[in-house]
Amino acid sequence: MSESSPPIRLQNVTVRLGGRVILEDLSLDIPAGKVTAVMGPSGAGKTTVMRLVTGQLKPESGQVWLGEQRVDQMNGKALNRLRRGIGVLLQNGALFTDLTCFDNVALPLREHTGLPETLIRRLVLLKLQAVGLRGAADLYPRELSGGMNRRVAMARAMALDPGLMLYDEPFAGLDPISLGVSLRLIREITQALHTTSVVITHDVGEINKLADYCCIISDRRVVAEGPPSSLDQSDHPLVRQFLDGQPDGPVAFHYPAPTMNEDMLSVGERQ
Repeated sequence: MSESSPPIRLQNVTVRLGGRVILEDLSLDIPAGKVTAVMGPSGAGKTTVMRLVTGQLKPESGQVWLGEQRVDQMNGKALNRLRRGIGVLLQNGALFTDLTCFDNVALPLREHTGLPETLIRRLVLLKLQAVGLRGAADLYPRELSGGMNRRVAMARAMALDPGLMLYDEPFAGLDPISLGVSLRLIREITQALHTTSVVITHDVGEINKLADYCCIISDRRVVAEGPPSSLDQSDHPLVRQFLDGQPDGPVAFHYPAPTMNEDMLSVGERQ
C-alpha cells in the first residue's frame, strides 16, 4: 500500500450469488483520506461491497479498483499483499478468545513482519493506548465488555498502519457512551493514519458526526451519494424512507413471494 491512502472505485459491477442478483451495474467512487458511510436497507449489498474491495468476492462483470490496483484481477500472493494494507473491523470483533488482548493485537505483527518482540511490544501498547485500553493488555476478551472488545479489535485492525480501514456495523449493540467513543476513534484514526475509512452502518442519526461522504445502496444500485448534508436535502422516496425510518415506501416489508392463494394451492398440490 502506498503512503497516501487509496481511493476506491467500483465500475459497472454486477454480482450474482445463488442465482440472485445482489448488485447490478453498480458504480461507486469512494474518496481517499475520508470517512465514507455506506448505508442502505438490510440485504441491499453493503457487505458485498466490502467483500469486493478485499478480493473475497469477484464480480460477474465490472471492475474493482483500489488506488491503481485492480482487485478483481488479483489472486494468490498479489492479493495477500494487498490485504496487508487493509484493516477490517467485523461486527462482532472476532477476537481470539484464548489469547489476551495484547496477543490479539500482536498477531498481525507477528504473522506479517519480522520485527523483534521488544518492538512488537511497543507497537501493541501504542495501539492499545490509542483506543484507551493499554491497561487491559493482559486481560482476555471474556473479561471485557462488548464495546471494549470492539475497541481491541480496532487496535488489531490498525496494527499494520493500513491505508484502508473497513468497518462492518461498528456501532451495533453499543451503549451511547461506547458509541460516542467509537465515533471519535474512527475519526481520529482516519486523520492520524491518513487512511481511507469505509463504514457500513445503519446508524443514520450519527452520520453527520461521522462521515465526510455517504452513499445509500438499494435495489442493487447506488440510489444517492454525496456529503451528509446533500442526503438530508434529498427528496428521493427511498432516501427519505431510509433516513426518516418510514415503515412504508419503496422498500417493502414483505420479501417478494407468490400470492397467498398461490402458496396455499402449492401446499395442497404437494400434499
